[in-house]
Order: sequence, then structure tokens, then C-alpha cells
Amino acid sequence: MTTQQLRYSKEEFAQRGSKIYESLVRPQIEEGNHGKIVAIDIETGAYELAKDSLTASDQLLAQYPDAQIWFVRIGHQAVHRVGFIGSNVLQ
Repeated sequence: MTTQQLRYSKEEFAQRGSKIYESLVRPQIEEGNHGKIVAIDIETGAYELAKDSLTASDQLLAQYPDAQIWFVRIGHQAVHRVGFIGSNVLQ
């Protein structure tokens, strides 16, 4: 298994991914796909939609093996969450 080299700074990576999502991808896929993951190649603008990030990235990499992938969970601020959120909080 080979490791891809990132070609952009973190800031540029995020800026490119967000811009492509907001301007090109979101208007086409947001409705009816709340909670799904979209994987976007920040160089080509190609994207794949799936229930999880692994499936979305596998589908995108099958078509674009050198893709620089930005992930978005539709309708959420973050793709994943860290920690526990719920009513069973220890007191």
C-alpha cells in the first residue's frame, strides 16, 4: 500500500475543499442526503457520495487514484465527532 503525499498546506487544502463543496457540489446533492459523506477531489472537483467516508473515498480513488480528498458530512459542521454526547453523563 502506498502513501499519498499531500501537495497543499492544510489551509489551502481546506480552502479548496470548502470552495468546491459550496459552489459546485452542495447545490447538486444536499437535498435528501443529510448525514451522508461526500468525498471531493480538490484538484479535479470530482466527488462521490456514500453512507461513510471509507466507501466514498474508495469510490473516488477507483476513478482518481491520485485524488487529494476533502470530506464533508452533509448538513453537519464536522465529518466525525470526538467524545461522548448523550444523557448518560457521569456526575
